[in-house]
Amino acid sequence: MKISHLEHIGIAVPNLAEAIKYYEDVLGLKCYKQEVVEDQKVTTAFFKVGDTKIELLEATSPDSTIAKFIEKNGGRGGMHHMAFAVEDGVAEALAESAEKGVQLIDKAPRKGADGLQIAFLHPKSTQAVLTELCEDPAKSCGCSCGC
Repeated sequence: MKISHLEHIGIAVPNLAEAIKYYEDVLGLKCYKQEVVEDQKVTTAFFKVGDTKIELLEATSPDSTIAKFIEKNGGRGGMHHMAFAVEDGVAEALAESAEKGVQLIDKAPRKGADGLQIAFLHPKSTQAVLTELCEDPAKSCGCSCGC
């Protein structure tokens, strides 16, 4: 697997509006996009910090993984996952991870927020950090042109 960069850090928040206010008013960042991801039962908000994004995640259902994560953390939320951009494709990175004995959450790539193809590796196999692999379909022509 070839990782090109840290794509984003996912942070679970109990109240998206309050969290956006903090990131904008205190840290001086600008929320450039909000998106509901129906199948993951979350609303996301994105901020850019250099070449890396911060993804805030608020549960839209009490049975979502984000709601369960926040409940486990005493209702406070916190860092949920780290996402890495892979150059060789998410499917290939999943296959390579499985060959190396990593427990997969996703057996195949799926559509995630911000137009990315994503898949998760289980924290039991990743030093206790939920790890997301990401691929931007617009940048996956296979060449080194950076398109």
